[in-house]
Amino acid sequence: MIDLSFPTPPESQQAESFREQVRDFLATELAGRTPLQRVESWMGFDAGFSRRLGEQGWIGLTWPKQYGGSERSALERYVLLEELLAAGAPVAAHWIADRQSGPLLLRYGTEAQKQAILPRITRGECFFCIGMSEPDSGSDLAAARTYAEPVDDGFIVNGTKLWTTYGHKAHYMVLFCRTSRDHEDRHGGTSQLLIDLTLPGITIRPIHDLSGAHHFNEVVFENVQVPRDALIGEMGDGWNQVLSELAFERSGPDRFLSTLWVLIELIRALEGRDDDQSRIAVGRLAAHLMSLRRLSRSVAGMLQRGENPTLQAAIVKDLGALLEQEIPDIARQLVDTGRADAAHRDFFQVLHYAVQQVPAFSLRGGTREILRGIIARGLGLR
Repeated sequence: MIDLSFPTPPESQQAESFREQVRDFLATELAGRTPLQRVESWMGFDAGFSRRLGEQGWIGLTWPKQYGGSERSALERYVLLEELLAAGAPVAAHWIADRQSGPLLLRYGTEAQKQAILPRITRGECFFCIGMSEPDSGSDLAAARTYAEPVDDGFIVNGTKLWTTYGHKAHYMVLFCRTSRDHEDRHGGTSQLLIDLTLPGITIRPIHDLSGAHHFNEVVFENVQVPRDALIGEMGDGWNQVLSELAFERSGPDRFLSTLWVLIELIRALEGRDDDQSRIAVGRLAAHLMSLRRLSRSVAGMLQRGENPTLQAAIVKDLGALLEQEIPDIARQLVDTGRADAAHRDFFQVLHYAVQQVPAFSLRGGTREILRGIIARGLGLR
């Protein structure tokens, strides 16, 4: 029998008390930050802010203290993420390391890897990027062709990774690659490597998005010599490891709060209007947000219990991307975008930014088609 339950997340008074502490910190730290800056959400890069967050002990919040963590609960971490995103904090510098690369090392890394990397992450001094997508494979990770040839002293890596967010500012990449070509199973023969991005033979090329911003990159490996101790986990077990990593990537509040500031500014722009269309539209969006929050918090509870909610995370990611893309569309229907008056300047600036970003929301973290294939397989439909 297929278990598609989203258990009720446990109540945590401690987590809600922590929420007030985070809000007080952000009210001071982000004072004067404009709505346009805030709508960047988790794509806003500010290494200084990440260091100050690390000084609070709020990166690696759930990790063991021996690696610099604070040993708080997954629900407290969820509260922290909600408040950071709702406030529009610039968290991109440490986001990937905190969200998935660090937890991956905690679960599969060697003790030497943990000791060398994790404390630096928690201090906000070490940033990661994701080495999954490739030019001809995208979200179909099983089609990855980047090859790390095992040699006596390590690996020789050749291949290309694409859409690598902030790869030009990261210190390390977790590389998903093939370490064997002898498997008929397309999921077999894959591994993960911890890549120091300063190694010779690595070229990082910028990819600019529709707004002209440089978030994405193409990362090319040409005969890159990687030491043997860069292997994460077991050789050939990369597929299982990357699936556990994706549960962290796809289930958080970042998957439905990216355009929250469009909704906030929309409500301000609608102030004084008393019509059914506006009330119904805003009420519907708020209801969807609350439903997704409930599902996402449920996944946080499952992660806290050590479960692997890959199927549930894919559902949250798919539904979240739909909502994130829907909010700007509804906002354009409710406010006359031909009247960009000064009174609604913040709304139009935020909307303009979001409209240029939303096409990527159904691509990043797994395309909609791939996610729905995962969901269908998880439900026994294919």
